[in-house]
Amino acid sequence: MKAGFEQKLQRLEEIVEGLEQGNQGLEASLKAFEEGIKLSRACHAELAEAQKKVEILIQATDGTQETKPYEG
Repeated sequence: MKAGFEQKLQRLEEIVEGLEQGNQGLEASLKAFEEGIKLSRACHAELAEAQKKVEILIQATDGTQETKPYEG
């Protein structure tokens, strides 16, 4: 089962906390860092895709409708 955005983000937070504590050895830290980078990229890609999908519908002055990308 593919992890959702929230699960990926939570796992990323766990990894960061673990790395900040500094209790892991070098090899375990490198594996965690690599997993964190992959999760970070996956989350960023999902956010970019969501931003593309979110549009604000604007009623143009001549009665036609146009869409404008969300700039939040």
